[in-house]
Amino acid sequence: MIIFDDEYFMKRALVLARQASDEGEVPVGAVAVMHDSIIASAYNQVEKLKDATAHAEIILLTKVSAAIGDWRLNDVTIYVTKEPCPMCAGAILNSRIKRVVFGMCDPKFGGAGGAINIFAIPDTTEVVVNGGLLEEEAKEIMQAFFKEKRTVRRKEKVLDE
Repeated sequence: MIIFDDEYFMKRALVLARQASDEGEVPVGAVAVMHDSIIASAYNQVEKLKDATAHAEIILLTKVSAAIGDWRLNDVTIYVTKEPCPMCAGAILNSRIKRVVFGMCDPKFGGAGGAINIFAIPDTTEVVVNGGLLEEEAKEIMQAFFKEKRTVRRKEKVLDE
């Protein structure tokens, strides 16, 4: 029997993060869930689309809005492998998402309590935030991606010399 819980949905997001990595994108995956069903999924496509705003969360919000026919996403929970950046956190807040569950924290650029907390702005929609779910798995994917990038750069540098 399949149990549709936070871990199940985060594992789906991790699959998308791996897909992003395979395509040369920073490995962030996200799924949107409403009434225990995935209604949309996305991963980073900044390089592919040549668009700095093509983060997994932004693409996901667009897909969810189209799927339900409204920009007010009150009954939606988002699962994302990395803490949303301030841009994404702001879009999540404006979309009235009820809950965000993320994997790895981002103390340098995170917008959900890492560097800043967009969700703590007074007198705004309340968003429940749960971080650290399957954090090690998310970190491993991210670290492997950047390790590979550094290895390729070193090899290219040696060839240029």
